[in-house]
Amino acid sequence: MAFDVRLRINDKIATIDVAGELDASTAGEFHDTVGQAAGAGAVELVIRAERLGYLSSAGLRSLVFARQKMGDGVRIAVVGASEPVARTIRLAGFDHSIDLVDA
Repeated sequence: MAFDVRLRINDKIATIDVAGELDASTAGEFHDTVGQAAGAGAVELVIRAERLGYLSSAGLRSLVFARQKMGDGVRIAVVGASEPVARTIRLAGFDHSIDLVDA
């Protein structure tokens, strides 16, 4: 599955839909999208991960980048992650910095 990332902003809530694999080859595109959300002054970032099939270590670093770029006062939620993707986030302990939410 090809990587796809889309951003919507509604009432200062940024929603990023991701599909495919978030890895070293796609991280730059994800970072650009996070930068757009931060630049728009979003107070919450929702990452829709229902169609995210794989999260590599570079993808995990992308989530860390999002946390840093958005700032500590911004809630970040990863919604609908598959069990393998959620497990990667939990094993890294990053579920303490973001909210993992079922779809």
